[in-house]
Amino acid sequence: MVVPYTHTPFMDFSDEVNRKQQEEAIKQVEAELGKEYPLIIGGERYYTDDKLVSRNPANKEEVVGKVSKANQELAEKAMQTADETFKTWRKTKPEMRADILFRAAAIIRRRRLEFNAWVIKEGAKPWKEADAGIAEGIDFLEYYGRQMLELKDGKPVNSRPIENNRFHYIPLGVGVVISPWNFLFAIMTGTTVSSMVTGNTVLLKPASSTPVIAYKFMEVMEEAGMPAGVINYIPGSGSEVGDYLVDHPRTRFVSFTGSREVGTRIYERASKVQEGQIWLKRVVAEMGGKDTIVVDNESDLELAAESIVNSAFGFSGQKCSACSRVVAHEQVYDDLVTRVKELTEQNCTLDDPVKNTTYMGPVIDQAAYDKIMGYIDIGKEEGELVTGGEGDDSKGYFIKPTVFKDLSPTARIMQEEIFGPVVAFTKAKDFDEAIDIANNTEYGLTGAVISNNRDHIEKAREDFHVGNLYFNRGCTAAIVGYHPFGGFNMSGTDSKAGGPGYLTNFMQGKSTSEML
Repeated sequence: MVVPYTHTPFMDFSDEVNRKQQEEAIKQVEAELGKEYPLIIGGERYYTDDKLVSRNPANKEEVVGKVSKANQELAEKAMQTADETFKTWRKTKPEMRADILFRAAAIIRRRRLEFNAWVIKEGAKPWKEADAGIAEGIDFLEYYGRQMLELKDGKPVNSRPIENNRFHYIPLGVGVVISPWNFLFAIMTGTTVSSMVTGNTVLLKPASSTPVIAYKFMEVMEEAGMPAGVINYIPGSGSEVGDYLVDHPRTRFVSFTGSREVGTRIYERASKVQEGQIWLKRVVAEMGGKDTIVVDNESDLELAAESIVNSAFGFSGQKCSACSRVVAHEQVYDDLVTRVKELTEQNCTLDDPVKNTTYMGPVIDQAAYDKIMGYIDIGKEEGELVTGGEGDDSKGYFIKPTVFKDLSPTARIMQEEIFGPVVAFTKAKDFDEAIDIANNTEYGLTGAVISNNRDHIEKAREDFHVGNLYFNRGCTAAIVGYHPFGGFNMSGTDSKAGGPGYLTNFMQGKSTSEML
């Protein structure tokens, strides 16, 4: 009997034992930095001369690992391997596939502090954020395993005295999983195992910035009993390997998490039917956000300020769900801005995430640093700088948490995704106007409303057009199985990761009817 799913609790690093154990795990990982890692195709290891060099964003001279880089020839080999493996994998029992996920979850749970340390080093996540990401990865394994067991026998349909009817699900084929660098373990794990537990084979192309943690995940899946060729690990460039596989006639679906620009490009390329292709490819895309917290005049302003700071500056704002806009009622606007400034300056310590006391670390790389600093320059022209606005890329890519106020709702930093520690404030004369402003972007991922007015909460429930809406809390930190995650409009296909319908994205329904 499978134990019912429950969310994995976060670790308490104020506990001296936990803290010391995490410090020791970081030292152990530091002793392994700089190693070379191969591709994995059909269970075989392949080393190439061309490498992806993963560097610690907090110390860009520190090499986390060097990962062999796939080319089109190896991508084709991986495709053929996955295509051949699918013939047998699709017929395996769902219970067996689920058991692999359950064992993988147990292995990661035992090695949790080690995996935390890899994420701290490769993704530059502070301890709390790193641990939350590993917990989420465990949750995806546990939750999707159970979801597969619920779906394995299909769904009931009506029969008649003269016929027996059944409806069940079958897998699609070979899927290309393109995972992001910001949730380098959690989303990579969730998108990969949801594709394979449903009976598909997978070509995993992790983000070029964070490929080492994906290799560690592959080792776990192999230890958990996953047959060779089910998941094939092929890091490489998007332009060379990603496009090739998205276009490939044997690709059955693409699961992508990343930017709007790349996501729409994948969607367009996947829509073209290639020579020899006999299906329409599915695309599951989770893209960007321009997420708003609305603060009503009837609200707890301390709660509002804390929610804004945590949602805007957790992991340096590098979340598609991060709060980058605040729309506050004009009656509370000035007091709210003042309190957010105070909390930001008091609590948001900027330092190397290897230290337990660090609240906020660097951004991921030089390109991100330059882009965010460019938006800060734009913000200085469009509004008033309240705090922050400074960066230092001499050792790592550090940007101070930045707050702007008095922005027009149509200003660039109120409309364009920055993906960094920048939040902009604008005011509204009433709640209706606040909701109108909240809806005035091309995105629709997350949002939050801080209010004690029940009528306003119910209005927002109906009219605030986002896939994940939260009341009287921040707009980040969706939990697997509790807050199915995905957005509207240009935020993606609203496929609802961590939700009860997510696995059906990777299967197709088949009806059978037998005359009696």
